[in-house]
Amino acid sequence: MLGASFDTPEENRTFADAEHFGYRLLSDTGRDVGRAYEVARDAADEHGGYPMRIAYLIDPEGTIRRAYQVSDVEGFAGTVVDDLAELRGE
Repeated sequence: MLGASFDTPEENRTFADAEHFGYRLLSDTGRDVGRAYEVARDAADEHGGYPMRIAYLIDPEGTIRRAYQVSDVEGFAGTVVDDLAELRGE
């Protein structure tokens, strides 16, 4: 599990420490990864400085198997675990 944001490495470290975030956070200040994964917002958007909260379930071969518009942060992990089980045929 990786997270990515448009914040600097220092800002990511501060966030991870404050929130006890147990996963690696990648810093995408140039927004290249954000554009590639279609999470960067239009500059005219009122939240244009922030990426959309989208997550991807990517298999070992690099194929995106599921995409999630994350709105329910609490229930999100359970959804991904269920999808992993389904993809594994469990």
